[in-house]
Amino acid sequence: MFRKAILLLGVAVTCCLLWFAVYDYRQAGPIARENLRGLALSLTTAIEKLAANDPSLETLHSFHPPDVAYFALVDRRGVYRFHSNHDLVGTTVAHGSAKESALLNWSETSVVLGTGERAYQFASPVNVSGEPFLLVLTLHTYRSDAVTRRARLNMTIVVALVVVGWLLSLGLSRYARRQERHEEELARREALAKLGEMGAMLAHEIRNPLAGIKGFAQVIAAKPQESRNGAFAQSIVTEAVRLESLVSELLLYAAHEPGTPNDFLLAPLIEHTVSLCGPDAGNGNVGITLNCPADLLVRCNRDRIEQALLNLVHNALQAMAQGGELCVIAAPSGKNAVITIEDNGHGIAEEHLPLVFEPFFTTKSRGTGLGLALCKKIVEANGGKITLKSRVGEGTVVTMVLPRAR
Repeated sequence: MFRKAILLLGVAVTCCLLWFAVYDYRQAGPIARENLRGLALSLTTAIEKLAANDPSLETLHSFHPPDVAYFALVDRRGVYRFHSNHDLVGTTVAHGSAKESALLNWSETSVVLGTGERAYQFASPVNVSGEPFLLVLTLHTYRSDAVTRRARLNMTIVVALVVVGWLLSLGLSRYARRQERHEEELARREALAKLGEMGAMLAHEIRNPLAGIKGFAQVIAAKPQESRNGAFAQSIVTEAVRLESLVSELLLYAAHEPGTPNDFLLAPLIEHTVSLCGPDAGNGNVGITLNCPADLLVRCNRDRIEQALLNLVHNALQAMAQGGELCVIAAPSGKNAVITIEDNGHGIAEEHLPLVFEPFFTTKSRGTGLGLALCKKIVEANGGKITLKSRVGEGTVVTMVLPRAR
């Protein structure tokens, strides 16, 4: 969606730039023509005043503006009464006599000079000492052509910039896409490597209980009537339950759906979770302290959060085999709810802290290593985060941050 929005924005900007460049170029011609017409009107007024001040028209011979190619005054008979070229004074207009009606109207046209230059010709009626004349004014188009050339250059630059911009964008897009594919390939390889490592650890975890089950079953099969077979059968059941627990945790960790979030009070959930572990805490001589506001609402999947809390409380109780104190505290913090599970058990070595949330990492002799990894996945799937701090001999503090209900 973001890429489509960027593409649409680029197309819109490109269309605007191209429209502006074409519009500016198309307006350059009329603007240049208006500039020439304005200059011609100004020169006509100046020539008319000079001619009125000097009826002999001799003063006009010294009038040489740089933009004027030539100018002439034609009477109603079509005779040049004045021309920038002295040799043409008194001659008749080559295209015929100037009629009375022609002296009453102005016109403008484009002409080609003898040098091959294209010029602008402006004809306007003027009055000199009460006698009507037709002023024929021919102007060079240097400055007006410069306006057109500048507009053409601007359009060329804009089009070139747009083309270069799109080529650069295309190149960057291809580079970004290739980089993205490269990162995806690296992530896939890393996932495959983790999967291989996970498979090896899973095979190791499953092989140990299977070996025990196989050995006990062989003893029972060899001497089915012995009295000790009852204990062996119980060992088979214990190992089978261990395998079932491992498979269940593995399936939970592999699940992708976080479940539908809903709003619920956190205090009853914590009390219920701790009550489930109450017998283990009593047997282990562990005191439990709870502190949670009665009205603290969170928005998560209740069953998954209960599962994560149960794992964390169970881990804390296991860390205090010789007894201790477990504190479960929840409090609001802005838009989040913070749950702290603190124990004073044996703690975790500093070198193991970066690995505690990795699947199948465990320091227990019979642990699966999926408990904390599963807790992390559940919490993050519900829009929260989990952290762990621990020191050997001092205990462990696990902090869960969950989104509060709006």
